[in-house]
Amino acid sequence: MTQELNPLTLPLQGRQLIEASAGTGKTYNITRLYIRLLLETDYHVQNILVMTFTEAATAELRDRIRERL
Repeated sequence: MTQELNPLTLPLQGRQLIEASAGTGKTYNITRLYIRLLLETDYHVQNILVMTFTEAATAELRDRIRERL
């Protein structure tokens, strides 16, 4: 069953798996979830693990997060 992801309402507790095809907004959603974790919880940058599959995806995610902060 496919469910649309809303990064503003997704629970921040527990584990969440975001699985999607290219061009579906993964980086956008992960960026917003990361910012929410920093703003709405006691987590610090060193306590949040985000995994991507390529160095290019990691660089893009890092740049987007820095831009938003």
